[in-house]
Amino acid sequence: MNESFNHAGAWGITLIVIVLVSWFFYRYFAPKNWREWAGAGVVQAFIIALYAEMYGFPLTIYLLVRFFGLDSEYVSASLWSTLIGLGETGMLVSMLLGYALAFTGIGLFIQGWRQLAAASRNSSENDTV
Repeated sequence: MNESFNHAGAWGITLIVIVLVSWFFYRYFAPKNWREWAGAGVVQAFIIALYAEMYGFPLTIYLLVRFFGLDSEYVSASLWSTLIGLGETGMLVSMLLGYALAFTGIGLFIQGWRQLAAASRNSSENDTV
């Protein structure tokens, strides 16, 4: 049991990397007004989420799988489909749903940019008339 908790140092690495990257960001790209501070908060949230996901959560899932004894041969590549008990079929369904959501989001993003570009063109044409 103690062997699975020897790798818990990655959360420390996560905190160190977040502090270093944040220091670099605020040192060289210091916000000057309140709008820049609002944008800096969004960037800071992204930095924290990026490194927590990169170092912290995969390690935590690995430890939970080991702790609950799920590191057997029946564990598939998808932790959620294994925990729910759906196996390979559940993994395939969840992947297809994920792809559908991703492509729907990309489509909405593209549609929004088209509407913004059309509004910008109409605005510039109305300004010149």
